[in-house]
Amino acid sequence: MRPFLFLLMTLQASAASQLVFIGTYTRTTSQGIYAVRLDTVTGALTSPVLAAATPNPSFLALTPDRKFLYAVNESNAMAAAFATDLAAGTLRTLQLPQSSGGAAPCHLVVDPTQRTLLVANYHTGIVAAIPLHPDGTLGVPNIIPHYGHSVDPVRQVSPHVHSVTLSPDDRFVIVCDLGLDRIFTYRLDAARAQLTPAEPPFVATTPGAGPRHFAFGAGGRHAYAVTEMGSTVIVFDYDPATGALTAWQTLPTLPPDFKGESSGAEIRVHPNGRFVYASNRGHDSIAVFAVEAATGRLSLVEVVPCGGKNPRNFSLSPDGAWLVCANQNSNSLTVLKVDAQTGRLTLTPHSASLPLPVCVLFAP
Repeated sequence: MRPFLFLLMTLQASAASQLVFIGTYTRTTSQGIYAVRLDTVTGALTSPVLAAATPNPSFLALTPDRKFLYAVNESNAMAAAFATDLAAGTLRTLQLPQSSGGAAPCHLVVDPTQRTLLVANYHTGIVAAIPLHPDGTLGVPNIIPHYGHSVDPVRQVSPHVHSVTLSPDDRFVIVCDLGLDRIFTYRLDAARAQLTPAEPPFVATTPGAGPRHFAFGAGGRHAYAVTEMGSTVIVFDYDPATGALTAWQTLPTLPPDFKGESSGAEIRVHPNGRFVYASNRGHDSIAVFAVEAATGRLSLVEVVPCGGKNPRNFSLSPDGAWLVCANQNSNSLTVLKVDAQTGRLTLTPHSASLPLPVCVLFAP
């Protein structure tokens, strides 16, 4: 009976916690990727533990089978590959970091077939499609460069690819280019890790807005982009046949009376599809929007403090009950409780200290 009770207690404890990997900048005391566990009953976080030492892993991606994790090494233009031990919360390096295909990689995603890793290279404005081998290792990138500039004489003198997002059916890749004020659509051949421009190849955003990150809504008929320089959320209709985007609504992420400096960072859709969240760096808050199911139209619910400074990234727990926010400038992770009926957020007293956290990845 005792062994059975011990096993039952262990399974209950495991079910009540969720593993989360945290990417950081390593220019101070951080050493790489850390692991924490979120108590899914209380929202409490365990103390961060180093999962893998690697330089400046500013964004992370997990394979659908959860066997492998990839990170961009932003400072040295590399992508790193790891095998996961989710029970232990550790990562094992698979190979030396490989070329990301450009300079300052800042975002990545794995296609559902696990044959292609897509990487956004910020400084050189390059989209890279990297072949993935069955053992999780990386091949040689196939790259597509962007060209041109937009209106800002400092931030937009050249392309700046900021994110790569897969369509729900894995046929297209949506690429936000902050430097060009354009959001591109590429057809994906995952078997060959090849990208080709769709038709039309892009949609333009408001000059000077600087599109940063992108997310699809429930059902894939609508999509949302957060702009870094404009601090707005743009609503799109999405055509799954062609990958075309049509913008038709733009909302600010900041309160109308805010006069300071701020920039948009992350955007997420709640697992139930009813709410969209976007973070503000400077105002140090998260904007909550309700989604009209039939049309995808957004309406502002609230803008709430994130509990730290510079909320560069955040993620929602798989059950949608919690939001974990990486606050880069306050060296902290904060936890907000999510009301699944209203979308509203409540800052909890739970937090964890970690140098320069910049990415939150749940490992369900």
